[in-house]
Amino acid sequence: MSDHDKIYSTKFQDKIERSALLMFIMSALAVAIGGIVEIVPLFYLDRTMTHLSPDVKGKVDSKEISPIVWQRQPGQSLDDWKPGDGVRPYKPLELAGRDVYIREGCYVCHSQMIRPFRDEKDRYGHYSVSSESMYDHPYQWGSKRTGPDLARVGGKYSDEWHRRHLKYPRNVVPESVMPNYFWLENGKVDAATVVADMNTLNMMPFYPAGYTEADIASAAAAVEGKTELDALIAYLQSLGNHIKFTEGVNYRD
Repeated sequence: MSDHDKIYSTKFQDKIERSALLMFIMSALAVAIGGIVEIVPLFYLDRTMTHLSPDVKGKVDSKEISPIVWQRQPGQSLDDWKPGDGVRPYKPLELAGRDVYIREGCYVCHSQMIRPFRDEKDRYGHYSVSSESMYDHPYQWGSKRTGPDLARVGGKYSDEWHRRHLKYPRNVVPESVMPNYFWLENGKVDAATVVADMNTLNMMPFYPAGYTEADIASAAAAVEGKTELDALIAYLQSLGNHIKFTEGVNYRD
């Protein structure tokens, strides 16, 4: 005797589970609400883009909060920035490389978000904080790791290592399943596209890049003669070295 018509839960739940359309609608609604709950606080909490600053003795005053973005002074160019100075907008060549990264779908196999767990820290470094993605439109957090997380890859390898790895990955990492990207060496960076990107990022409603007229005017010269491979390497080398993290400080408080 079939028990197909028997209800094992509430009538409402049973009705949803028997209808693919209702199940899809309710699932989408649940995911949307969960996403809103996580994202909305980032736009109104004062400490979303700040961190606790330790004093000279290493203690943290909960009332002392300082920004971790680059405090750019009038007249400074992007080249005046040094690793650890704080989060800054991407330089023209890095921005071109980020476009290549997105175009080639690198985010499908590589995440850029280190979670606050010990095993993540031991392998990749300090966990990611929201400020590091403030100029990313769209962000590249991801969750798939066919390849390693790249949030802290900047400075970990030389430019030459990246060049060899991107062109023929298995020459460097024999077990890699990454495609060959040797052909990126033949593609030239389009200066007009980079300038358009910079102007667009200046108009973003949340955390505009703030490129100056001098930044944009010098962009064409900065990418002149550069290949897409050069640009992608520059982008990878920019990841994860903007903030100088202090050991023992909880940047999530």
